[in-house]
Amino acid sequence: MPPIPEIRPGQSLELLQALHILTRDGKLNQDSRRKLKQVNHLFHFIEPLLAELVATNGTLTLADHGAGKSYLGFILYDLFFKSRDDGHIYGIETRPELVDNARDLASRLGFARMSFLNLCVENAIDSPALPAQIDLVTALHACDTATDDAIRFAFHKQAKFIVLVPCCQAEVAAQLRSKKNESFARTPLSEIWRHPLHTREFGSQLTNALRCLQLEARGYQLQVTELVGWEHSLKNELIVARHTGQPRGNATARLEQILHQLNLDGLRDRFIY
Repeated sequence: MPPIPEIRPGQSLELLQALHILTRDGKLNQDSRRKLKQVNHLFHFIEPLLAELVATNGTLTLADHGAGKSYLGFILYDLFFKSRDDGHIYGIETRPELVDNARDLASRLGFARMSFLNLCVENAIDSPALPAQIDLVTALHACDTATDDAIRFAFHKQAKFIVLVPCCQAEVAAQLRSKKNESFARTPLSEIWRHPLHTREFGSQLTNALRCLQLEARGYQLQVTELVGWEHSLKNELIVARHTGQPRGNATARLEQILHQLNLDGLRDRFIY
């Protein structure tokens, strides 16, 4: 059988089959090809961060928040951690059946330095099952406020890097929608989200802009780009944050001004704490 271009040299075919990315006969269908392309492309962004952490720290810890079936964690372990003698990946997920399945798969593959924790973010922050400091926090398609939970977790764990692919940002859009009539009388900017489709799309973009300001206020330098082409996923924004310890001076003020001007003061505690 000819090689599949999307599969990297040495990548575990058993893992890809267990994740249902490869079929039993070792083939890719259209949906699994798209999924593999997304995860491998994300690995392209994360690999140099892992290498930098190893070079500076000598080891590394990674927490994948809202891990789901742990596609990302398993791919990272297979392509980077497996060849090393140290480093640990923690998959954090609230659905116990997914945690159990991931534990079984890691045991079957011999991925000894992977832990899967059935925790919500509030409990994960203080859980003794996690170290006090995590080097890199990821959240791939963590839905709605789960991305914000991952950011809060990363702040508590003093993460050097945060890698986010936000998804289904509904909270800000819901606030815009609930105060739409009040906002019409308050600011002409309300025309931006007057129509329901624009409310959803503007709410999504605004959420990520607020998150970026929140990260910059905490001393992170950002790279914001596309994960893959829009033909593969509409939830496509990738935010890579590097902690420099130098906060952007006006980031918090900008956050407060935007929330106030758009009649979103009720969300202040979500983005400023």
